[in-house]
Amino acid sequence: MPKPIKLENISLTFNHKICFQNFSAVINYGDRIAVIGNNGSGKTALVKAIAGCANILEGEIYIPDGIITGYVPQTIESYPQLSGGQRFNKELSLALSKNPDLLILDEPTNHLDIYNRKSLMGMLERFKGALLIVSHDEELLNKNADILWHIEGGKIKIFNGKYRDYKINAALTKNSLEEEKKMLEREKKSAHKKLMKQQERASKSRKGGEKKREEAKWAPIAAGIKKSGAEVSAGKQKSEISQRRYDINERLKSLEISEEITPSFYLNSSSVSFNLSVSQGSAGYENNEVLSDINIAIAAGQKAALIGRNASGKTTLLRALTDDRNVLKNGVWIVPKKENIGYLDQHYSNLDFNKTVIEFISYIAPQWTNAQIRKHLNDFLFRKNEEVNEKIPLLSGGEKARISLAAIACRVPQLLILDEITNNLDLLTKEHIAQILSVYPGSLLIVSHEPEFIKKIGIKDIYVAANKRIKLDSSFII
Repeated sequence: MPKPIKLENISLTFNHKICFQNFSAVINYGDRIAVIGNNGSGKTALVKAIAGCANILEGEIYIPDGIITGYVPQTIESYPQLSGGQRFNKELSLALSKNPDLLILDEPTNHLDIYNRKSLMGMLERFKGALLIVSHDEELLNKNADILWHIEGGKIKIFNGKYRDYKINAALTKNSLEEEKKMLEREKKSAHKKLMKQQERASKSRKGGEKKREEAKWAPIAAGIKKSGAEVSAGKQKSEISQRRYDINERLKSLEISEEITPSFYLNSSSVSFNLSVSQGSAGYENNEVLSDINIAIAAGQKAALIGRNASGKTTLLRALTDDRNVLKNGVWIVPKKENIGYLDQHYSNLDFNKTVIEFISYIAPQWTNAQIRKHLNDFLFRKNEEVNEKIPLLSGGEKARISLAAIACRVPQLLILDEITNNLDLLTKEHIAQILSVYPGSLLIVSHEPEFIKKIGIKDIYVAANKRIKLDSSFII
């Protein structure tokens, strides 16, 4: 049995942002560990460091001699001619060929169709070594992880159990803490009122005593004795109440209630109506026709989904619709001009990797003031100075998805095309996107391998890519 991997007092800080501090843990052979947390919390940086691909952590990672690690990153730049799912499968095969003791996968279900998802989960169940995964995929977490490392609030908390149990436990804990906080807040107000009343009574008592002393011409010594007694009694009560209030404040500080920061952005569409249609179309690359007999019709304001297995031609179709010069196409294509299409591709190619977040949006919307840009970025959860001034290549996958959407939202496209938009997104952002797309007034074509996400948007028209064809399948059940 291979020796365990040890993490001792590791910390991660980016641009004055503390992701986590002083985390210690052991990875034993056979462990099934999932790293969870919001976008930008440091999940990818953590697993990269354990995989030996980055040296950005403080602390020590002890990997015994002879331990073999297989690592598949979130972003795979190799094999540009392949689809996202094909790239992952190729990298996974290479990682498994090493017969690793530790297998590290970062967002492994990104790009995978339903068949490849099932195959992956079955393989992970059979894998004998230690498994370390980063994922927002609830199904994967519940099936293939029984230890959770949750990065939140500058700490990594360890939970032994399934993700479904963790959610229940987290909800109960949060509710309990919130109730306790409410009770303490009430006690705090009560203590404050008592203190105010006590101070008022003490003030009246002093004034009354002074008046009586003046009227009765009390002897100085006697008056001094009476005053001292009153003030001692009042001071004692005041001190007790003040101490109680201090204790309550300290108790409130100790309650760790995580703040759920949710995005608040929305998407507008152009007032100019546009009907998209492709008739008897074909699309492909030099010496390789990927799709033929393409027939699509999306009316102004209509929402449609495009589904299909990996490498079935979905992304090729989207590239043809956006007039990608590498795609050769024939037939009748009636689509908006490229500048009137809001296109988010699965590799975020609309981003300028030479710019910071704020520089990129300033370039996209040069007519906006700095205040308008900051408000826009705030809606997409880029709030702090260090976040808006971060270089785009240093963003997490989920953050790249959000800034890509932020760029699209700067304009009002006639057609919105989204290719695997849910990849890398945390659950809160994914839920928000489903909500805004459900009320989006413009034309929408979305590629997704997540049936539940398509359901939430309210899409009824489903196009299926199969056997080099793209056809509307009204009988297809999501």
